[in-house]
Amino acid sequence: MLASFSIIPIGVGEELKQYVAEVVDIIDRSGLNYKLGAMQTTIEGSLEDVMHLILKCQNHMAKIAPRVITQIITDDRKEETNALIKKVSDVEEILGRTLPQD
Repeated sequence: MLASFSIIPIGVGEELKQYVAEVVDIIDRSGLNYKLGAMQTTIEGSLEDVMHLILKCQNHMAKIAPRVITQIITDDRKEETNALIKKVSDVEEILGRTLPQD
């Protein structure tokens, strides 16, 4: 399963990089494969592991900010592995070139 998500703290000011870094640290320490993007992070794993990690990130941010908005998009395709890399490489193969990535 893939899940792209973003967590936005509200009420903590305009500069969010410190808060984003704290959540990315949680993701990095989880052991799940992930890709950090400019506007969201995509993680790969079992449904249980992915949702547990997103909830852990949500709970962490809720301790910091008075309001938190979380957006999640999932792609739960049976028997697919390495989708985090494969989805991009499939498009690159069709185009015949490497594309820039976040």
